[in-house]
Amino acid sequence: MKVKKAVIPAAGFGTRFLPATKAVPKEMLPIIDKPTIQYIAEEAVNAGIEELLIIVSRGKDAIINHFDKAFEIETILERDGKEEMLNAVREVSDKLNVCFVRQQEQKGLGHAVLCAKTFVENEPFAVMLGDDVVVSEKPCIGQLMEQHDKYGASVLGVQKVGMEHVSKYGIVDCEHVEGRMYKLKGMVEKPKMEDAPSDVAVLGRYVITPGIFECLERTPKGAGGEIQLTDALVLLSEKEDIYAYDFEGKRYDIGNKQGFLQATVDFALSRPDLKDDFAKYLKGILNKI
Repeated sequence: MKVKKAVIPAAGFGTRFLPATKAVPKEMLPIIDKPTIQYIAEEAVNAGIEELLIIVSRGKDAIINHFDKAFEIETILERDGKEEMLNAVREVSDKLNVCFVRQQEQKGLGHAVLCAKTFVENEPFAVMLGDDVVVSEKPCIGQLMEQHDKYGASVLGVQKVGMEHVSKYGIVDCEHVEGRMYKLKGMVEKPKMEDAPSDVAVLGRYVITPGIFECLERTPKGAGGEIQLTDALVLLSEKEDIYAYDFEGKRYDIGNKQGFLQATVDFALSRPDLKDDFAKYLKGILNKI
């Protein structure tokens, strides 16, 4: 079955970016002039996703408003003939059916995904974390969708992160199948370096079969006292094959200040309207160091 639905969990507090995230959802922090969550939604659109569910929490109304129609702004832009700006405002809302559901309590990523059960129904679906922005020729989630079509199973997007970083991620134990494809043998959520089975981490992109919901419903609290998606995937792997795909593309950890700054710089240098003046500015700074 083709993947047509995607879920973006966006209910976290964003404490690493306080005080900015006291009143503004971290997913709305812009990389230059576009909120982070819009990059994720555009990736979904470009991969052929038709319906998107965003999991929010109290105080995240700015996300809902962002994906709603803005009649006043759109009317003014249309009146003034500012087509480029008008298209930017309508970029996602015209191409996706975007829905929202509120996670009442902060119980972890696994619980957030469980909130999507009614939306997903009995279909395979994509999960896209807002902390991970991936720049690639082919949309990252689209790469996983292709592998799901081929193998008919859940596929996790992975890359190597280095042993010094394994405690930040869900780490997989897997065996090579072909090309960039691996078969999952096990997973550990945020292990110590000495306990990690590898340095291959799941990096914010999943295509998952609906069997995950039954597993989530019986998954106990895990790392951090939360219901972990990783633990539920381990349960799912006892019933179904799960694969890990080493996706192509450069991934930015936007939930990390260093990653956010790197993305801002790289995105600016990739834009024709900014790169020349910005590169000149950066060179001037480097010459002073």
